[in-house]
Amino acid sequence: MSVRKVVDYDPEWPLLFERERQRLNGLIGHLVDDIHHIGSTSIPGLCAKPKIDIDAVVRHDAVLGEAVERVKTFGEFTFHGDPYDQGKWTFTAGRGSYGIRLYLCGPDNVAHINRILFRDWLRGHPDDAAEYAALKRRLSADAGGDWNFYTGGKSDFVARILRKATTAA
Repeated sequence: MSVRKVVDYDPEWPLLFERERQRLNGLIGHLVDDIHHIGSTSIPGLCAKPKIDIDAVVRHDAVLGEAVERVKTFGEFTFHGDPYDQGKWTFTAGRGSYGIRLYLCGPDNVAHINRILFRDWLRGHPDDAAEYAALKRRLSADAGGDWNFYTGGKSDFVARILRKATTAA
């Protein structure tokens, strides 16, 4: 499923994540330490593309391959490999009016750690979350369907928040 718009926050998103978390626990729960709701749908009140972003963190890097293979053979997800070369194995699936983006990674994955820092900072700093929402809406309007432009336009903001979150930690 290709979701190509930013929408207002939907209070159903945490429930949709929980449903997916339970399904993933049944599939790979014995291989993971935790399954995290990340991305904009994980931040109450924030507008987002209606995709539930999920990081599933395996217990140790040695079982990452097994986890990837289990999800691949499940049949409900499309496998995209590691498109960002960050040690995050990516899967997508559509679920009615929303989609899922699942990332499998090891416990010390820097991209995962940064996503949690970013998420938690915005959850605790509503002014920064509001600024991010305004940026997302502006980029979405300006993107004209070019989602690389949209994503790239957020990089400076994300880097600034990660600096703040790292300094505060």
